[in-house]
Amino acid sequence: MDAVTRIRAARWADKDHVAALIADALHPSPLATWLIPDPGPRRRILTDVLGIWIEHAMFYGDIHLTDDAATVGFHRYRSIPPPANYQMRLADAAGPHTGRFDILDRLLAKARPTEPHYELAFLAVRPSSTGAGYGTAMLAHHRSRLDHVGLPSWTSTTTASDLYSRHGYAPCPPIILPDGPTLHPMRRNPEADGDRREGIAAHASRRA
Repeated sequence: MDAVTRIRAARWADKDHVAALIADALHPSPLATWLIPDPGPRRRILTDVLGIWIEHAMFYGDIHLTDDAATVGFHRYRSIPPPANYQMRLADAAGPHTGRFDILDRLLAKARPTEPHYELAFLAVRPSSTGAGYGTAMLAHHRSRLDHVGLPSWTSTTTASDLYSRHGYAPCPPIILPDGPTLHPMRRNPEADGDRREGIAAHASRRA
């Protein structure tokens, strides 16, 4: 599987596909269960709420995808506004579960760095494709782009902290949801040019 060669930037026409893919990946997670305890409407609500944020990322971030995986991020190089008409749209999408999404939004905003950074909001792999290397390929692609702009990256995960650690992310103080799961924010500092040169030199020395 050559996942790297298939990674591309998303177009507007991809937004529904990306929302459905991430919803499928999130659906069985402790976070999704906390947000929407009833499994009946869970996938629909997740897809609708995710659609708001994916549309927002088209204007204030970037989305990269393959057929089976996607990353969604925001360019928080400066303050960015919330999605247009967010509270009304969230209430329409989440209905009686809106309060849980509000709590999550507030806690993430409180933990998020205040300095310029890139926020990796979602890294998702279709459940039927887990273990095929898509997550590793997507995160490596994301990392290579970050080092070109020289900014730290911030994300929050419930299950894949080992994957992020292998790509240079370090843990931050956890976020404990009320009567819910614990989220694990992680931060990656950009790799400096000097660090890259030292790494290349060390690799060459080992090969000599």
